[in-house]
Amino acid sequence: MKQGYFILAFLVLTSCNYFDVKKTSSEAILNEELKTFTWNEVDEYPSFTICDNEISKEGKKRCFQNTLIEAISKNIQADTIVVSQNIKDTLLIKFQISEKGKLTVMEFDVDSLTLHEIPNIKNLINNSLDSLPEIYPAVKRGQQVKTAFTLPIIIQAY
Repeated sequence: MKQGYFILAFLVLTSCNYFDVKKTSSEAILNEELKTFTWNEVDEYPSFTICDNEISKEGKKRCFQNTLIEAISKNIQADTIVVSQNIKDTLLIKFQISEKGKLTVMEFDVDSLTLHEIPNIKNLINNSLDSLPEIYPAVKRGQQVKTAFTLPIIIQAY
């Protein structure tokens, strides 16, 4: 019987390491979370005050894009542009909106013919972007984040 207690005590003492609780560090949790994090998607797109009445995420995105396009179009149409050749071009404007809502133009993709016919096209676009109302930055998991967009603008001049 003593041998039975001795064996039982030996098993209990040696099997205690199966009950050890392993602590998970906050770094390990963060690394696991970052693996599941989709960096290319945001919970809310950048927005203007006039887009607040939109309910859906796609509706807010469309409102934001349309507001940008309208601002650029109004500014370009307000300026008298005389061209010697017909122009039908799509400008690609790559811009970034910071966590604070500041819009920065990163790159213009403009055809050489359009640039030749309308040499101040970049200034017109920059002026129209400077006159935009306050931009609310994109939100990801409750945090304001930096986002980048490419906006196509169709230019037609005859």
